[in-house]
Parts: sequence; C-alpha cells; structure tokens
Amino acid sequence: MPDLNANVRIRAAKLSDAAELAALMCELGYETTSDEMRVRLKSIIKDTGYSTFVAKIGKEVCGMIGTLTHMSHEHNDLSGKIVALIVSRKQRCSGVGRALIATAEKHFARRNVTRVTLTTRFERDEAHRFYEAVGYARTGLRFAKNLAPAGKNDRPNHQ
Repeated sequence: MPDLNANVRIRAAKLSDAAELAALMCELGYETTSDEMRVRLKSIIKDTGYSTFVAKIGKEVCGMIGTLTHMSHEHNDLSGKIVALIVSRKQRCSGVGRALIATAEKHFARRNVTRVTLTTRFERDEAHRFYEAVGYARTGLRFAKNLAPAGKNDRPNHQ
C-alpha cells in the first residue's frame, strides 16, 4: 500500500468547494458546472443523512467522498452508502482514496452504521480492484432507468 502524502487533509465539504468538486465530477465523466454543483451541495449539506468530505493537498481539492446514512427495508439497523468517490487523476494511487474511504467508514461507525454499500460502473475496472483491495465485495448488480419528470407523462391519455 502506498504511503499517503503527509500533506493530505480531509475535512467536511463547503459551498466554496463547488468549483473544484465540479471539476472532479467532470474528470469522472459527469459534466457538471460550478453553479450546478453549488445547487447540489446546498441541498446535500442541509440533509443530515448525507455527508461530503474533501481531500486537500495544499490549497487544491484532490478528492471527495459523498455518503448517505439511511434505514432500509431489509435490515433493522442503519445502512450506509458511498454515493460518490473521486480522486483527481494526478493523485490516484497515492493513498487519497484509501484515506477518504477510512474517513467515511469512521463517520459511519460514529452513526452506528453496520453495513456499507456502493455502486460503480461496469467499465471502471481500476475502481473495482480498488474497492476489493479496501475490503468491499461484489454482492449484486445494479439496474437503472431514467424517468420523465413529474407532470410530463403523468396525465391519462384521453382520446
């Protein structure tokens, strides 16, 4: 395991991180503007079920992890989900991802979360190897479907 750069600091995300987080999202293939990220962060920061942590080296945000703590239909205790994990291309394989995962897991433990899940896209082989290396097992398959916003297709068709 590579040594984590001693200059890495992890802290809770702030609205002022929006531009750097948008750039990270773009690196991962999710085109996002600073304004869009600011709107998302405002909602996420207000919701106590969500937490977002950023990794910084010097003045630069080089990674982030977003989490969700929630009840589930399957279990009596709280569950956790890693909803986003991004490390900048130039800091990958430096230990930043491991540090962000460790921070999220400590946060979950403080909230009495007993299981953590995450999803990743099929083509992210490097990410799959990383998650397995930090102790996550493949346990299922995710399906997704895009829905039309409410109001567009929810009226009966009377002819």
